[in-house]
Amino acid sequence: MTYRISSDFLAQHNAREQRRLDADYDALAGMLQCRGGDIEALVSLAAGFSVALPSWGVGTGGTRFARFPGKGEPRNVFDKIDDCGAIHQLTRATPGVSLHFPWDRTTDARALREAAQQHGLHFDAVNSNTFQDAAGQEHSYKFGSLTANDPAVRAQAVAHNIDCVELGHALGSKGLTVWVGDGANFPGQHNLRGALERYLESMRAIYAALPADWLMYIEHKLFEPAFYATTIADWGTSFACATELGPKAKCLVDLGHHAPNTNIEMIVARLAQFGKLGGFHFNDSKYGDDDLDSGSINPFQLFLVFNELRDAAVREGDAFKPAYMLDQSHNVTDPIESLMTSAVEVQRAYIQAALVDAQALSHHQKNNDALMAAQTLKQAFRTDVGPILAMARLRNGGAIDPVGCYRASAYRDHKRAERPQAAGASSSGIV
Repeated sequence: MTYRISSDFLAQHNAREQRRLDADYDALAGMLQCRGGDIEALVSLAAGFSVALPSWGVGTGGTRFARFPGKGEPRNVFDKIDDCGAIHQLTRATPGVSLHFPWDRTTDARALREAAQQHGLHFDAVNSNTFQDAAGQEHSYKFGSLTANDPAVRAQAVAHNIDCVELGHALGSKGLTVWVGDGANFPGQHNLRGALERYLESMRAIYAALPADWLMYIEHKLFEPAFYATTIADWGTSFACATELGPKAKCLVDLGHHAPNTNIEMIVARLAQFGKLGGFHFNDSKYGDDDLDSGSINPFQLFLVFNELRDAAVREGDAFKPAYMLDQSHNVTDPIESLMTSAVEVQRAYIQAALVDAQALSHHQKNNDALMAAQTLKQAFRTDVGPILAMARLRNGGAIDPVGCYRASAYRDHKRAERPQAAGASSSGIV
């Protein structure tokens, strides 16, 4: 029988944490009241926040050099759903799951959808994969997929993306994320303009296959595996392609896909201003596309991103609904713990941004008071909103301390017994 953390165990663990939470919550409520804030309104805001989980994130990742599997790894997409269910049970902030095909391909979409619903989960945007060859495919993507010189390769890549749309539609998804590693490793390897022309030709065919209520998310990445010139390398190219394709095409911002010191929050502001900000893949980065846990390196940048999202929401109203998803590779941590802490960190930045005194900030900006404008942001960022997040989890039926409850439940040990390692059995992680 598949192990799940029981509601009784969760309640008992929360009971041991409740007294400390109540004390912290009351103290924060008093401080916020002095500022004119309403802690209950912030709890309601936190309770309504959600970020999707990546199915591949619940398995151990790797590098170009090695992968070190963890105990009790998911062996198939149904095991992944169980792990995603445990994360949502404890955080109450991750009801969506983003699948990756062909890694998560199933011949029984109905059974997979029912399995997700048993955990209170639904399926977020689906992801296509033409950055590696699938078993049995006729043509290789070694020299490109949607941009390949060979029209047969391009046709195969287009057909795969359309197949992803059809399977995603059967699962209840409403979007397709397209990232390609296409590009060049040597000067002169391909015609730079010609590659983008072929990309657009391929993407038009995929766009035409989208259901009426779907969105296409175009993901860009600075480098790797194309180390000289990546076809969709920056937000400008992504924006141009999304504009060329039509209103259902949006830009996706992965926080780890930029050069060091890039002003990502300004990119967010620009894309929002022109109506092409589709969503985010949250992670963190120190050097390149490290896919480190969200908020582990630069939590202030994450806050600044959400400050721009707050501003866009005020300007655009209910029409502004970017999609949020985690996208991380966990090499030395328990993936479930990393995803839980990342979900909490993203939610933290969201609530911190809600604490920004927008009226005071606007006043300082209009009066060119750079110091006080910066301090207005810093006051919100420095506020420990942990008690707000914990109270929202508690009221939503989650865990006051998600990682502590998870560890106390011995979930991973149970899964190690249920999922004995077998060569080639795991479909988890990215190498």
